[in-house]
Amino acid sequence: MVTGVSAGSGSQGRPVCDRGIGSFTIQPGRNYTRAIRKKKPVMQSQLSDLPPTMLKMEYAAVPLAQTADDLVKRLLTLELASHSEKLRLKTEQLIAKVRRDEADRSSTEVKVAILTSKIRNYQEHLHKHTKDKANKRWMLMAIDRRKKLLKHLRVTRYDAFEHVCQQLGITYTFPPEYYRHATRRWLAKKALCIKVFKEVQKQKLEQRKKIKQTPSPKLAEPAKTAATGTQ
Repeated sequence: MVTGVSAGSGSQGRPVCDRGIGSFTIQPGRNYTRAIRKKKPVMQSQLSDLPPTMLKMEYAAVPLAQTADDLVKRLLTLELASHSEKLRLKTEQLIAKVRRDEADRSSTEVKVAILTSKIRNYQEHLHKHTKDKANKRWMLMAIDRRKKLLKHLRVTRYDAFEHVCQQLGITYTFPPEYYRHATRRWLAKKALCIKVFKEVQKQKLEQRKKIKQTPSPKLAEPAKTAATGTQ
């Protein structure tokens, strides 16, 4: 039976409760260790090779931009440029590597270069924001579109296909034979379909042999007339 409760402080500054017979010490809350989060590897951006002193694309052909003072030049260079301006300049650099001539803007090689720039931009974004489903969908659609263009280019102009892959750093892999996961049910169904197909082909072959063995009615009529003539 509890006769009384009194709270005090122990020798180490901890609260002590007396309950008649003995006393107990209230322990502080336990500090459970948190799970260590692994740091993501830093992904190198495709825009990292653009120097900040490079002029923007619309001011590159202006001669006065080269002789402007430092403050104006900072506004005209990539130092204060937005991400979209840098990405547009990078896309033009990739196009310049694979285009057929200076006026080429619609060939297969140019389309592959534009899609490559977009895909790498999506990959950099998804590396930071892994749960962005919309951009992931757009990236997969761009990858499928580039696969079709590379497949067409490989069939029609193989030398241009190799040049594009080498200049843009693309590793072309052949698509798998089957896209779906080979489960037990699917394998059993496939084996059954193959077995049924072979049985049907076997029956058709037997029917063809029977048709060849039986004489045709046109050949049977002369034989009957010859037999009646001899009688």
